[in-house]
Formats: sequence, C-alpha cells, structure tokens
Amino acid sequence: MKPLELSYYLEEHKEQLDPLLVLTHDYPDPDALSSAYALQYLAETIGIRAKIVYGGDIGRTENREMARLLKIPARKLRSSDFKFYPNIALVDTQPGFENNSFPKKRRAAIVVDQHTGTAEPAADFISIAPDAGATSALMARELLAKGIEIPIKLATALVYGILSDTLDFYRVTNRDTIDTYFELLPLCDVRVLARIQNPSRPRRFFREMVVGIRNAQIRQRVIVSHLGSVENPDLVSQMADFLLTCEGNLWAMCTGRHRDNLHISLRTVQTDIGASELLRSIVENPRFAGGYGQVAGGKIKIQSQKDKEEWEEIEKVLTEKLVKRLKLKRNTQFTPLLRQSLIEPPAEKESEHD
Repeated sequence: MKPLELSYYLEEHKEQLDPLLVLTHDYPDPDALSSAYALQYLAETIGIRAKIVYGGDIGRTENREMARLLKIPARKLRSSDFKFYPNIALVDTQPGFENNSFPKKRRAAIVVDQHTGTAEPAADFISIAPDAGATSALMARELLAKGIEIPIKLATALVYGILSDTLDFYRVTNRDTIDTYFELLPLCDVRVLARIQNPSRPRRFFREMVVGIRNAQIRQRVIVSHLGSVENPDLVSQMADFLLTCEGNLWAMCTGRHRDNLHISLRTVQTDIGASELLRSIVENPRFAGGYGQVAGGKIKIQSQKDKEEWEEIEKVLTEKLVKRLKLKRNTQFTPLLRQSLIEPPAEKESEHD
C-alpha cells in the first residue's frame, strides 16, 4: 500500500463508508488487533464511524493483556452487525479465508493484509503486501504519512503488533518495516509494552507447553508436535514458534484439536520454500490454509469429534505428507525431543526399614 492511498480512498468515499465494520480473523493476534485499531482511528479522524469485531476469542494471555491495557475497543461479533453495517473492512485476513466470519456472499469494502491468497479478494479497495512482515506496519505507515497525531496507546499497539508478527524482526527483510518501527517507538509507552510482553500466565499454559514439548519429535531437521485438545487455537502457533528455536531445526509443525477442527501451524527458517505453499499442498482443501513467507496456518474439519482414531489418523497423514513433501531420507525416523528419563519422575527409593 502506497502511503496515503487508503486515506484518500476513505476521504473520497466517506459518505458511502459510514458506518464501517472492521473485521479481524476469528482469533485475533497482536498484528490483527493493532491493525484494526489503527484503521478504526484513521476512519474516525476522517469522520467515518467504525467498530472493531472478531468472530472467535482473544486467546493468548499476551493478547488479552494487550487489549485490556491499551483499551482496544474490539468486540465479539454479533449476527446483527452484518445487518447494521453495509460496509466491511477486513484487516490481517481476506474474504475467502477460512479464518474469519466474513459472509461468503458479501463483497468487502476494504482489505488490508500481508498474507498471500489463492485468488484476488472480492473488495473495492485492496492492499496486500506479503513482504511487509506485519499488517500493522502497513497501517502505521499510513498514519505516519498522513501526519496526524498517533495516540500513545495506538502507537504501543502498533509497535507490539510489528514485534510479535516478525518475531522481533527475525522474519522480516523489508527495511520500510524496520524504519516504521523506529518512527513509532518514541511515541509508545515502553513500560506498558513490557507488561504486555511479560504477563502473568495461568497454570494451564505451562501444562499445555509441557504437553507440546513432551509430544515433540524430530526427524532430520524437522520437529513435529501434536498437542491434542487445546483450550485455544493460539497455543498451536505459539508452540510452533517456540519449537522452531530448537537448535538444528529448519521446520516446525504443530497441531491442536479445538472443537471440530484440527488447527495446524507450520514454521520455517528457510527462505527458498514458502511455508504457506507447502501447507496448502499437504492439507485436503487448500482454501483452509494460508500464510506468508516463513509462516503458515490452517485447519481441517473433523466429522466425528468424539472419534479419537479419526483425529489421530489425520495427524498421522499430515506428518507423512510433510515428510514426503520435504523429501526426508527414508532410512530416518522420528525420535522424541526428550528422552523418556527426562519426562518421567525418578522412582522413589525403598526405605532401608521397608
């Protein structure tokens, strides 16, 4: 998106776009929340009423802290929203993606995203920049170019959105994104930023992380972990990011069972193979997978939620397809990340008096 391109569009179509519904993906991460916050603010400075909504839940502890501390006015989507708001803007997602609640028969007014799709989205204004590293970087550039005052809470949200989606710039090569970050940094509240990045976590988080590590297996330079049932799909992507840091690995794939979907996250440090392209090639329906660069996510609908064997079979097939697609050596096999002796507690010694 060229600077001020979105602003000009909003100003030119001000009357038609008022009011505007800003929709994120169902389980919004910091990038989605900050981008939506920025679009709402930009629209309202132009005179367009806007409301931020999401279809699922804000899952991760950090994301909930971000929304709470920065007072981001994001609300759970209501079915009546689509009736009241004739214009819908999608941020960090697109029409046709299976990670949002956008009605399939509607046409979007605006799409601002960094992810690549299988087809051009049906929208009046489209800005998709896969090399941006974060959708929040696109929205931040727009605000900075317009020269309007950026409130401290919004600046903090955008800084965190950029940091979290680029893994502290580990997966970004775009110089514009780095420059945008440094322009925003003096405007944000670094103390609040630190509180968001280091929240108090519930005990279940550590239990789920233990399960992810315990179930992790490595074959050559690929690490895979099937988490089983998860309270929130966000844990799947969080675990994939974490496992990718395991020394010597180039790829990490995690899955998690949530309601009637098996959620999948794929990560890589390689740049010659796109993670989204690879994930689309191993799931049954490519429409249910997407991403950008070294990051990809998707889901598979499960017909019989209570059928344990169906879940396990799909997890097994996914792993086998990943192995085949990455052309791993046939004479190798998956081995546990941790030895059994490191997982099980030591046996109690018998007392001399027993």
